[in-house]
Amino acid sequence: MVNQGDGIRVSDLARDLGEASNFATFFGGSSACHSTPHLYISSLATWSRYTNLSQMWKKRFSRVPAFEQTGDEGSLPLLSIWGEDIVTSVAFSNDGTRIVSGSWDKSVRVWNASTGAELKRLNGHYGFVFSVAISSDGTRIVSGSDDKSVRVWDASTGAELKRLYNHSGIVHSVAFSRDGARIIFGPDDNSVRIWDASTGEEIKRLNGHSSWVCSVAFSSDGTRIVSGSYDESVRVWDASTGAELKRLDGHFGVVHSVAFSSDCARIVSGSWDKSVRVWDALTGTELKRLDGHSNSVYSVAFSNDGTRIVSGSCDKSVRIWNASTGAEVKRLDGHSGDVCSVAFSNDGTRIASGSWDKSVRVWDAATGAGLRRPNGHSNDVYSVAFSSNGTRIASCSDDESVRVWDASTGAELKRLKGHSDTVYSVAFSSDGTRIVSGSYDKSVRVWDASTGAELKRLNSHSGIVLSVAFSSDGTRIVSGSDDKSVRVWDASTGAELKRLNGHFGLVHSVAFSSNGTRIISGSWDNSVRIWNASKGAELKRLNGHSGPVLSVAFSRDGTRIVSCSCEAATSMCGYGMPRPAQS
Repeated sequence: MVNQGDGIRVSDLARDLGEASNFATFFGGSSACHSTPHLYISSLATWSRYTNLSQMWKKRFSRVPAFEQTGDEGSLPLLSIWGEDIVTSVAFSNDGTRIVSGSWDKSVRVWNASTGAELKRLNGHYGFVFSVAISSDGTRIVSGSDDKSVRVWDASTGAELKRLYNHSGIVHSVAFSRDGARIIFGPDDNSVRIWDASTGEEIKRLNGHSSWVCSVAFSSDGTRIVSGSYDESVRVWDASTGAELKRLDGHFGVVHSVAFSSDCARIVSGSWDKSVRVWDALTGTELKRLDGHSNSVYSVAFSNDGTRIVSGSCDKSVRIWNASTGAEVKRLDGHSGDVCSVAFSNDGTRIASGSWDKSVRVWDAATGAGLRRPNGHSNDVYSVAFSSNGTRIASCSDDESVRVWDASTGAELKRLKGHSDTVYSVAFSSDGTRIVSGSYDKSVRVWDASTGAELKRLNSHSGIVLSVAFSSDGTRIVSGSDDKSVRVWDASTGAELKRLNGHFGLVHSVAFSSNGTRIISGSWDNSVRIWNASKGAELKRLNGHSGPVLSVAFSRDGTRIVSCSCEAATSMCGYGMPRPAQS
């Protein structure tokens, strides 16, 4: 323990230790660390020159030459999360632990904001998802799409709670009121709509814009709404009466993004005229014009304390501005496509950005520098799982490997090789000592999670193994296959205990109830089935889905089941689905 009287400032020590940790983690996750154990000494020369770490190392290693960087050295994201298509919208949960994103791949996804692990994928939209938001209590997500719908989701389970159809056109922007009672959205019929978040009933329709509404936001006290439009104006509305309070003119291009400061005193807007503008929310006076972007500004946001503004642009950069002076504080380069959406974490320490390069990136809001999430898999990743204590992540891929990662740093801990084809599913045992995987090579394999050694190979399926899971006590494994069967195995001996037949389509997802007495399965025969885990008898068949059932899960108490399906069109099921087995 360090005391104040030791002559060392605790805050400085904490800062330096944090910086050393950042460097060690960054280097440990890079390919350079495998070359030679002392290469990190040279790597220090490339680290940010404005930290104590980079300034002090030269005293001990004076023969290592200095390294002068060009460009902005603070453009390494804390995290890079890669999706399947253009990421149009991002938002932080209020506690900063999750990020929600919307994409052209028609999905809404929830990510762990620290590790980048995908926590939930919310499928249901059958058009591009243009906007997402999370309620302030973190329990619900709202999304808007070009399928003309607004959907409300349970943020924990991923279940669709409400589907609000806007029959007049595409939904470009959505937002919750602070209390979560109302939802606003901007469709392409030139109006702003207010809906009751619980009942789905329309409360108000705000008319005034002469073209599409691109962006909407509530003031934090819920009394006002701001909107930005293709008609190049920003408008402020009374949220109760629907009356137009102010029209803010100044932009000479589409106003693509608007937001209130947390104290409701200012509004920020971003436009296709390449500018970011700050307005007095009461008088409508333009306070600042922030110029610097070389292309259209797609997204803007205030930090919660109102001192900074972040913007994302078609020039592929994220920029941080001083909200009072208008000075550019930091430029974050790294995206290789247009930046469509930006957001501050609630504590203002991080920024999330979404881009046409198909990635979500997380940045240190103070320095712009941070850790990079190492890329390891050389092909599509099909499944990820956390260990029960949250310290490790397992993933599997089309590259035929299973990999184990440190959940905090992103460092690769183990690579499990043995499968001879695509690995589709992976899971930890509840005690974290074993991993089970299922593959296109028709096998189920059990691995030692610490050493990476293959413990068991379960060969019995006559088709691709698409899903695997442990029972909570770790004694049994369940697997689902395109041979249309569900099988139960002894996890220690590898013996097949039960074969559950009944599905007449491939079985895409399986799971045990927490007490281990029941198994649930989802199939391309559009059904969900519940089985007695000991006897193998079918207890219940749940019909309702009109398309393949891709994922199933029990609630922790076993009283509820959630399932998701690909119901809009067969073509939507293409990515991530098993390729046909070779005869």
